[in-house]
Amino acid sequence: MISRKTYAELQALECEESIAPYRRTLDGKEAEEIQEERRKKAAEAKNLAEAASKSAVVDDMEPLEATAANDAAALEAETATEAAATPVNPVDLEDASPLGDTYHRGPVILRGQMIPSDNTTANLLKPDQDTDWLHMDPWRVLRIQSEFVDGFGALAELGPAVSIFGSARTQRTESIYKAARRMGSQIAKRNIAVITGGGPGIMEAANRGAALAGGKSVGLGIELPHEQGLNQWVNLGMSFRYFFVRKTMFIKYSSGVIVCPGGFGTLDEMFELLTLVQTHKVANIPVVLYGKEYWQGLFDWLNGPVAEHGMISTIDPKLVTVTDDADEAVDVAVSAIVR
Repeated sequence: MISRKTYAELQALECEESIAPYRRTLDGKEAEEIQEERRKKAAEAKNLAEAASKSAVVDDMEPLEATAANDAAALEAETATEAAATPVNPVDLEDASPLGDTYHRGPVILRGQMIPSDNTTANLLKPDQDTDWLHMDPWRVLRIQSEFVDGFGALAELGPAVSIFGSARTQRTESIYKAARRMGSQIAKRNIAVITGGGPGIMEAANRGAALAGGKSVGLGIELPHEQGLNQWVNLGMSFRYFFVRKTMFIKYSSGVIVCPGGFGTLDEMFELLTLVQTHKVANIPVVLYGKEYWQGLFDWLNGPVAEHGMISTIDPKLVTVTDDADEAVDVAVSAIVR
């Protein structure tokens, strides 16, 4: 059994050891001052314990009373040493995270090395900042969204329309150019808007026919390195950065489609439309392919090797009409428009 004096000394020693972790985390003058203050408190606790030990007449007491006195003195010394050892802001060092403060950026929290050295407001107001952020995905999402908003806003009140797809390389002297111009004119005369990609070739021909007939001639252009912008026959036009936004506008606002001979862009537009119709993502709208000779090889391949290998189901003959007659193409394309 240890004496009360020894017990008090142990309590004081425990106090001294308990402040060691805090001492290691501090540097310089501030650490020395805090250390000295805590030494004083530990010494006061030790003296208090010794005083409590001397004031109790343990020898003259009954064993039970002596034990009670010992316990009271020990409790008082323990309370004093704990008070001396407790830091200003008590922290359980074993459970404390080394990451430090928390930084909030909207719904995102950052700690430790992830905390930025600047802040959003400062970046917004900073003069002469670089423009790399213009090419980052978050800003790109907003730009895509703005294209959808602008497109919907421009075309929402267009009314019934038919889209005409085809090559930008078709020359004005070619018969297919004249046929596309007639299609645009005939559609406009029925008070139906004509929508094209707004470029030269077949697109220009269809816009030209619609504009000269006094109709709505719409051009939905696309930013490309070698394109010269919308043709002069467009009376409602918009240029897009993104193909998928542009194609959405074609499909959303068209009640029928005529596909004239063309290359990859024309094939892309046609196959996306056929895929959406075949998978019931959009309503079944009439699709006309103008130029039997041009398109026959494609459909021989689709109905031959592609279908025979089980890659596609047999193409519904009601889904696509192939013709060499410009007037028939118009009649089929506008057939779904209810007057």
